[in-house]
Amino acid sequence: MEGKALGVVLIVCLLCLSACRQTDLNTDGSPAVEEPQTYIENKGSDTLVNLALAWAEEYQKQRPEIQISVTGGGSGTGFAALINGTIDIANASRGIKQEEIDSARALGFEPVEHIIANDAIAVIVNPANPVSQLTLEQVSRIYKGEISNWQELGGEDRPIVKLSRETNSGTHVYFLETVIRLDSKEDKSIFSADTLLLPSSEGIIAEVRDNPNAIGYDGLGYVTEEVKMIALATSANGDYILPSAATVTDGSYPIARHLFMYTRNQAQGLEQEYLDWILSPQAQAIVTELGFVPVINE
Repeated sequence: MEGKALGVVLIVCLLCLSACRQTDLNTDGSPAVEEPQTYIENKGSDTLVNLALAWAEEYQKQRPEIQISVTGGGSGTGFAALINGTIDIANASRGIKQEEIDSARALGFEPVEHIIANDAIAVIVNPANPVSQLTLEQVSRIYKGEISNWQELGGEDRPIVKLSRETNSGTHVYFLETVIRLDSKEDKSIFSADTLLLPSSEGIIAEVRDNPNAIGYDGLGYVTEEVKMIALATSANGDYILPSAATVTDGSYPIARHLFMYTRNQAQGLEQEYLDWILSPQAQAIVTELGFVPVINE
């Protein structure tokens, strides 16, 4: 009986293997031709999510046969999904880290960077706050906890409430490296322990709007008239510059950055067509409409 049972199992296994092979063949036995890609999975930076959604919506109007899924979660989440192979394009508001590149290479592919827009990080306060300008060093000392009262900066005798994005945010990482550590590779400073971490750009805007003691930072495209932007200088003797498309383009605003999309290896087919369209004047006009800075001159 055992021999007969074993024989039945072997026959079933062979049939299953045969069925698996058949999925790659046409009915006449010829190799099946892969269907053209009609779906793009796009995930990552919360800074980029509204822009990516607007691009997807417009592109799908022109190419209704294409479906583009856009979700946020932070740049780190996007890179993890790209490495795991669960998405086609990762959105990022920071450059990819070496350890993320190493993880990708260990899995046999090279992440390829595409600059798709520019942005400024605006430091924001409540409109009732009389402080209107700060140096980068002062902002750094605020977030390290070395300056804790607005009176120390020419404001009222009020405690400073520090707001930040969460650690999986590319904007959080950029602000840490560029502002708190002032671009020093040797500086290992971190956010003060009493910094409040918020999950979204909109959340920071809302908290600064409602709290006269708050200071936060956000991508330029998220800043509303409900908050006040701080003019920044690289030194006390330098020019204090407000963030804008013009000051990002001319390089005078001190904390401007690129925004990125990343693909697994060099993009091909539909992915490359979509990336080419994103760099077109039509798509870059959407960048301007949403308050970011285009990467090409229209």
